[in-house]
Amino acid sequence: MNKKKKMSDRDRTFLLITIPILLLFFCFNTLPLLKGFLYSFTNFKGYGSYDFVKLRNYIDLFQDARVGKSYLFTFKFALVSTILVNVLSLILALGLNSRIKGKSALRGIYFIPNVLGGLVVGYIFSYLFTYILPALGQAAGIEALSTSLLSGTGTAWFAIVLVCSWQSIAMNTIIYISGLQTVPEDVYEAGAIDGVSGWKKFWSLTFPLIIPFFSINMVLCMKNFLMVFDQIMALTKGGPAQSTESISYLIYNNGMSGGQFGFQSANAFVFFIVIVAISVIQMRITGKKEEQL
Repeated sequence: MNKKKKMSDRDRTFLLITIPILLLFFCFNTLPLLKGFLYSFTNFKGYGSYDFVKLRNYIDLFQDARVGKSYLFTFKFALVSTILVNVLSLILALGLNSRIKGKSALRGIYFIPNVLGGLVVGYIFSYLFTYILPALGQAAGIEALSTSLLSGTGTAWFAIVLVCSWQSIAMNTIIYISGLQTVPEDVYEAGAIDGVSGWKKFWSLTFPLIIPFFSINMVLCMKNFLMVFDQIMALTKGGPAQSTESISYLIYNNGMSGGQFGFQSANAFVFFIVIVAISVIQMRITGKKEEQL
């Protein structure tokens, strides 16, 4: 009887701890989402009165060339960055997981970019791209580096890819290292007996066993890069000529100061559905791969 009462008190304690967290989550996540969904059916400008316009915002959304351009840039940026980050992270993880001296210190050094805020990193690289690299390019006679990478429509997106990838590699590398450390040494010993080595060793033995970690990294990378905002804000503010305007930045910029609060609320809700759909598709594809192995 006492044991049952004790378990009941324990459950009650956990419930009391959970309630404030649920309230905070509802107030700062669920409630804004619901209100944004409501505003997506209005012509609300962010201030004053508004009227319900039904599905007009959603219809206009699929006819807006600027929105389409921002989606195209965001998908291109997210795809390139996700592939680049995962390839480099996996290579770094393999190196840092090998038997080299000072690998613990190197892991700490590689993790530093992830500690810095996106805006801080963006402003630092903005100064680098605007002043340092052009000066070095002019001194070395390299025409491609003589002007800021952020000033051209063809190079600005590449500069953003470099900055975001540099900052994201740290976390992905740590996750891959965690995965590599779960691979039993017996597997490699058995592979060595069968004559498996080099690239074949990685592809046949290592990679199949770290696919769950690969899945996590792919989903997190794609989600984070689709929602890129801080680096855009610090580096280009969507320029030049709106060529690097991500969806998140467009929603923020036009929704908060452009008088399109209702319209961008519809954009945000569609974007939310897109991100969820992409994440689910990724998990299903990688999940099937895990089942096959």
